[in-house]
Amino acid sequence: MKTEVKRVVIYPKDVQRITGKSYRFSLMLIKDIRKHFQKEEHQFINFYEFCDYSGLNIEEVLPLIVD
Repeated sequence: MKTEVKRVVIYPKDVQRITGKSYRFSLMLIKDIRKHFQKEEHQFINFYEFCDYSGLNIEEVLPLIVD
């Protein structure tokens, strides 16, 4: 069964749902990912960058995303 993704950008609430950590931790993690990929503060993080940074499999992450 293939999961259809309706968006590309990952938000702190998504990270919170995936990791089970707090919202504040999720904000800091996204900030660290942005720094790792040398992105500016206004640039978004996508699911692939999150999975690459965290070492998670994209197929495991996408079903957890709720629009």
